[in-house]
Amino acid sequence: MRLKQRVALITGAAAGIGQATARKFASEGATLVLCDRAADAVQREAQSLAAAGHRAAAYTLDVTDRAGIDAVMQDVKGRFGSIDILVNNAGITQDARLARMTEEQFDAVIDVNLKGVFHCTQAVANTMLEQQRGVILNASSVVGIYGNFGQTNYAASKFGVIGFTKTWARELGPKGIRVNAVCPGFIETDILKSMPPKVLDELRDACWQRRLGTPAEIANVYAFLASDDASYINGAAIEVSGGISL
Repeated sequence: MRLKQRVALITGAAAGIGQATARKFASEGATLVLCDRAADAVQREAQSLAAAGHRAAAYTLDVTDRAGIDAVMQDVKGRFGSIDILVNNAGITQDARLARMTEEQFDAVIDVNLKGVFHCTQAVANTMLEQQRGVILNASSVVGIYGNFGQTNYAASKFGVIGFTKTWARELGPKGIRVNAVCPGFIETDILKSMPPKVLDELRDACWQRRLGTPAEIANVYAFLASDDASYINGAAIEVSGGISL
């Protein structure tokens, strides 16, 4: 088990990629700290993992609430003694063409997807610096590499996450802390359920594997990057898209 005796905090852990990552990390022996603003859902997920014999705790957390983040980090450190892995997974979309995007839509996505990553990482950084070890994993996207129609706000946030990743890898790498980003393609999560079937078919056809990805396939990459198997990977933005950009 590659993550035995590691404490892993995952935001947006109640569903989708966050939930799959929590389950994968649990199978690798990690102690799970599940954070999500969906209070009931994150509690159910922690209870399910605990019932299966894993060590898991749930916290209701909004990544735009800095005071709440600081309180959770302090409690987790006191309860478990360390925070070894942070997965900045929480994210939202509010899509619109540039001409029609409202300032509220733009700000909401930036606040969660970009500023939320800053808040959570800054809140955990001192703990990892004291430990002289840690892994920070940031959720970017292929949209954060290539852009996408109708996603000015989302693309900006995910481009920014890659910038965070490379900057923090430089700052924290000498202190024993690795920082990497994962850039998923189009993954079968609730976010895609609102898309028309024709659009989903087009996305499948655009991928050389002719299918969408699964949350588990992204979780597998997170688990590798969190482990010592990836000990010499720092500052990377790894595309996991089935070749959609080729």
